[in-house]
Amino acid sequence: MPEKSLANKNLVIIGGTTGLGLSAASAFIENGAHVVVVGRNKKSADEAMKLLGSNAEAIVGDAVESSTAISAIELCISKFGSFDGLYHVAGGSGRKMGDGPLHELTLDGWNKTLELNLTSLMLSNQAAVKQFLKQGSGGTILNMSSVLGNSPSPQYFSTHAYAAAKSAINGFTKSIAAYYAKNNIRINVIAPALVETPMAQRAAEDESILSFIKTKQPLDGGRIGHPSDLDGMAIYFMSDLSKFTTGQVIAVDGGWTVSEGQI
Repeated sequence: MPEKSLANKNLVIIGGTTGLGLSAASAFIENGAHVVVVGRNKKSADEAMKLLGSNAEAIVGDAVESSTAISAIELCISKFGSFDGLYHVAGGSGRKMGDGPLHELTLDGWNKTLELNLTSLMLSNQAAVKQFLKQGSGGTILNMSSVLGNSPSPQYFSTHAYAAAKSAINGFTKSIAAYYAKNNIRINVIAPALVETPMAQRAAEDESILSFIKTKQPLDGGRIGHPSDLDGMAIYFMSDLSKFTTGQVIAVDGGWTVSEGQI
């Protein structure tokens, strides 16, 4: 049998106990990896461990705290022997915190949305890069953005702080990818469209949005994405298959960015 693409890879997933991160964790393990997943509450961490089994460890931590990613990386090394890659999935809508159209956006909503989506990612990327430099080993980082960072949807998805944060992730990733390429650290982005996760529940239950998605994400019959739709690309970026790829933003979007979408 051919060797699995993530054999001997020990990986950390920030935001790995639910949704996109949990789906990726399962796929990584199936492809030979060991994973440390980080979630915000004990219940989701415990449920993730039941699903993932002995090739995983789960810890509870808030991604906006600087110690969280550091602790996860240290656990990965102590438990599995090395640290080879980071997948940052953590983030979310700031709608309930005051995000929205610019004329309604609160300063608190702006700050909290950027902290949740951008600051958390900066901290995890910083921790990973510092460890890779210490090891002198190179490594891979995969960040989660959104099509809304460069392909707006004004009718249904008008959260302007969220869009700013996701656009910033793209620019931040390209900048650090350029700087650390000489160290053989590669850093890339997946930018999904609407995917069925706890964060997307509002949209998934809105018939007008589902009708819009039918033509905005026309692949595979026109549907909301499944978390597993992103797993193949995540495996590529976390494995040596992507050893000559860095600074890229790849949309896994069912056709969103090339489709008009009918309102």
